[in-house]
Amino acid sequence: MITILGPTAVGKTRISALIAALIDAEIISADSRQVFSGMDLGTGKDLHDYFVDGRFIPYHLIDIRQPGEEYSVWDFSLDFKKAYHEIRNRGRQVILCGGTGLYIEAVIGGYYMPEVPENKYLRNILENESTENLITQLASMRSLHNTTDITDRVRLIRAIEIETWKLSHPQEETLIPLNFILGITLPREELRNRITQRLHKRLEQGMIEEVEQLVKLGIKPEKLDFYGLEYRFISRYLQGQMSKNEMIKSLNTAIHQFAKRQMTWFKRMERKGFRIHWLDGMQATEDIVNEAMQLLYSHQDEWKE
Repeated sequence: MITILGPTAVGKTRISALIAALIDAEIISADSRQVFSGMDLGTGKDLHDYFVDGRFIPYHLIDIRQPGEEYSVWDFSLDFKKAYHEIRNRGRQVILCGGTGLYIEAVIGGYYMPEVPENKYLRNILENESTENLITQLASMRSLHNTTDITDRVRLIRAIEIETWKLSHPQEETLIPLNFILGITLPREELRNRITQRLHKRLEQGMIEEVEQLVKLGIKPEKLDFYGLEYRFISRYLQGQMSKNEMIKSLNTAIHQFAKRQMTWFKRMERKGFRIHWLDGMQATEDIVNEAMQLLYSHQDEWKE
């Protein structure tokens, strides 16, 4: 498999689609929010990027859930396995593309995510513990990479239940034995400019109206918080908690901070042993694709059987 990663707004999707057209590949999205239908502008679901030479490159794990549902890294792991094997059984290459570092690392690093049954006895014990004690217990079992596991008590107890179950069950082997990772990067100032320009473009295209429609569907503000920055800040604006200018300024800053956290995650992956071949996103798209293809064919043993 080929993985193409990078922070938001660097052009990962278009580059992935162009490479897919050259090597007869299909794309699996590694984006935690693009799985939801009807949430297009807020999630950056630029589907036109998949259109290459008069046809759409096949893509997977986009628009597979309804707004209001939850989606976790465990759900992604299951959906990824199914899509991956379907593509490989058709004799085609697989490109994993996205910016959700946890999802990417989960599949290329072989995270162990079994289907854990409910343990009523353990749950009864945990229900009597304070939230602070539960957080401390979970932190002693694994890193707290998912903040929703510690802000929602039900998810917190479930996380401890899963980690407890893992202690008595052996881990499966890594799913992907051959994987080649390409990363797209930009200078910080250029990335900031692109993020700001894209935000204003999406607001002009109707991103506020998109969130209004979700509210009309009955999705509560606290649920919109779960779906990410754009939905969180626009929801607060719609509730009258901030002015439109305050919302845009705060959202823009928050997305810049998010992009920085994405790069921090990818750099941490490198420290953990993942080899990422970084490409300069300041080049013309054609030049980035050409450089990527040269890297791929000079390292075929890392990605192609």
